[in-house]
Amino acid sequence: MLDFPDAPGLRPTPDRVRETLFNWLGQDLYGLRCLDLFAGSGALGCEAASRGADQVVMVEKNRQVHQALATNVAKLRLANVALHWADGLEFARSETGRYDVVFLDPPFQSDYLPKALELLKEKLNEGGRVYVETGVAYEPPQGWRVLKSKRAGQVNYQLLERDD
Repeated sequence: MLDFPDAPGLRPTPDRVRETLFNWLGQDLYGLRCLDLFAGSGALGCEAASRGADQVVMVEKNRQVHQALATNVAKLRLANVALHWADGLEFARSETGRYDVVFLDPPFQSDYLPKALELLKEKLNEGGRVYVETGVAYEPPQGWRVLKSKRAGQVNYQLLERDD
């Protein structure tokens, strides 16, 4: 069980949504490089790390939430997690690494999602996937294709890939 502070906009991805997502991705993420750009509670990144991802890069800008993530990662002994205290969009702009799976679960009231998708286009490995979680139905911008889509309660979630 992960412990995290009460912070504005922090919503851990519900268990049944996580279960569906990892069914979509495959139960074993062995050898994959993952990015959890707006990590929040860290539920998605920690799950990916526990499923054998080579590396999970987690980015969180709220200092208190970042500190809780560091505590949780240490408690779970997730040596394959790299934590960054940074703004997600700024990190995506400056990051030079490439990823197989990216988790995008920005604050629902923000305009970060289309900006992040634009920044991530060239940071995906061939066959890379992007998980998107929103509070309303979301139509991805041109250049992205929806592979899977579902709704659970107040959460809309999709798995996207580049549409070249």
